[in-house]
Amino acid sequence: MLSDFLKYQAQTSMYPLAMEISHAKGSYIYDTAGNAHLDFVAGVSVCSLGHGHPKVIKAVKDQMDRYAHVMVYGEYAQQPAVNLSKLLAEKLTHPLDTTYLVNSGTEAIEGALKLARRATGRSEIIYAHHAYHGNTMGSLSVMGYEERKKPFGPLLPECHSILFNSEADIKKITQGTAAVILETIQGGAGFILPENDYLRKVKLRCEEIGALLILDEIQTGFGRTGKLFGFEHYNTVPDILVMGKGMAGGLPIGAFTASNSLMSVLKNNPKMGHITTFGGNPVIASAALATLKEIIESDLMIQTLQKEKLFRSLLKHPLITEVRGKGLMLAIMVDSAEIATEIILACKDKNLILFWLLFEPRAIRITPPLTITETEIREGCAILTDVLDEFHNN
Repeated sequence: MLSDFLKYQAQTSMYPLAMEISHAKGSYIYDTAGNAHLDFVAGVSVCSLGHGHPKVIKAVKDQMDRYAHVMVYGEYAQQPAVNLSKLLAEKLTHPLDTTYLVNSGTEAIEGALKLARRATGRSEIIYAHHAYHGNTMGSLSVMGYEERKKPFGPLLPECHSILFNSEADIKKITQGTAAVILETIQGGAGFILPENDYLRKVKLRCEEIGALLILDEIQTGFGRTGKLFGFEHYNTVPDILVMGKGMAGGLPIGAFTASNSLMSVLKNNPKMGHITTFGGNPVIASAALATLKEIIESDLMIQTLQKEKLFRSLLKHPLITEVRGKGLMLAIMVDSAEIATEIILACKDKNLILFWLLFEPRAIRITPPLTITETEIREGCAILTDVLDEFHNN
């Protein structure tokens, strides 16, 4: 299988990890040689309920017995998508009550940017330095890494960056600004938390000059920070909320949510201002509904904050300079990219799955399933500590 993988499937890097997968269950991924790998990454924050959660599997199978795709998004009333959107509205803060379901986080970003420009009649988009919102052309335009954007230019015009957590840069938001797009917690940059009421100050500036605030919760959403969405920690409600990744138990989905009045501008002038064939797919919406119900009806979000404390108590080592993040969105910081890579690869050899962050080479990602147990956390941290000791002593 490996040779065919490398020959026939397009690759994203020169050196993929190339583990050959047999199956996955709970907090473990099994390779074709029969080895069990403890998963501290959850498909990069996707598998919120671990692998093969029975409620998600049942929801998918039950829906497949009824119908799969029947019509493009928005034409037919399909119960799974309706129920999912309604439950989101019930759990979100006013005025976030209308959800547009799409296929991925980056597509949701595209829709949110279009909505902001259409609603305000303005064109400037402000984004943060070191931001990551996806890799389609609009999302790439608001990525805060010029070296990654340049080969694909020209991109969307009138997109300009500010420094995350810089109060001085808030003044760069002007009456020509359609929207400010920020990650609630910066992901690829190294799990950077907002400081000194930063998000609230940005929102107030947006209200002052008539711009919209878009918060990207693709990584922080669905309980990962100990709240359903990360903005709940920061006393700030966005005008447009973007979500994805951990939304559907491992199936591809994204969404953006706004007030009904704001979202309604996509209905006309032009008609069908944003369309998608597979958005709101009933099978995937069923998985998302089952995932959302399990997160809000269980104590997983409370457990997430308790598990963060356990991780922080165990992740103490001379090579660890800092542990960043919130909840089960954690990044171990070490002194160099070389150390980070050696640790990740050595842990892989010991059947512990860790991963990199996109733009912070000194970081080691820890984003396990929310369902990970205390025993599994201790098991994985023991492996990590052994690797750190071996590296430190050599």
